[in-house]
Amino acid sequence: MIRKDFHVHSTFSDGKHDPEEIVLEAIRLGMTDLGFSDHSWTSFDESWCMARDRIPEYCSTIRALQKKYEDRIRIHLGIEQDYYADLSAGDYDYVIGSVHYVRKDGVYLEVDESAEIFEKNVREHYGGDYVAFAADYYELVGNLARKTGADIIGHFDLITKFNEGDRLFSTAEARYIQAARRAADRLLAHGKIFEINTGAMCRGCRTAPYPSASLQEYIRSRGGTFILSSDSHDKGTLMYGFRELE
Repeated sequence: MIRKDFHVHSTFSDGKHDPEEIVLEAIRLGMTDLGFSDHSWTSFDESWCMARDRIPEYCSTIRALQKKYEDRIRIHLGIEQDYYADLSAGDYDYVIGSVHYVRKDGVYLEVDESAEIFEKNVREHYGGDYVAFAADYYELVGNLARKTGADIIGHFDLITKFNEGDRLFSTAEARYIQAARRAADRLLAHGKIFEINTGAMCRGCRTAPYPSASLQEYIRSRGGTFILSSDSHDKGTLMYGFRELE
């Protein structure tokens, strides 16, 4: 079984446990590698991200843990860099690039906050056209390499978080497929790694990981590579679903 997880959040952003608690759980689980990737600072919504003045503390804390536990586990300092992050990614071991908002009509629309907010955003700003919202989302995703300097692409089709069973829109619609594939092609041209992300599974929103099986196949058929990521916000979900997916 793969015993590495590089998409993990702590109390420095919206995770439930402090970094050392997570490290100790990772060691207990026999993990070989643990990567912290707390959310980058976004000034327009600080409810879930790292505070700007805590960034130096975050870096020094993870670096200290690297040294303290170096004989038991490899610890990596990363960042989940949002498309609309206010600061460029600094001196991290790796960067996960993600899109959590689409800016429309001068407003930042949350992609994954809740099903109610998602549906409200589409109704009020897209006239109920979910695929148009998805197309704008994928336009940003396709630009993640340039905008964030990402090494890894986070939850590629996050736009489908609340669309289990295509309950809101059809992912088989040509407009949707074209938008998603166009974004994937742009990222593949930069040689980026894609996550197979189990975060929505452990939170009960999806029964399968991001990206969908069809998008995984498309990316893989064009030479794309993947890593497994739990997008853990709780030490109890480290490597969530890895055994079954592997």
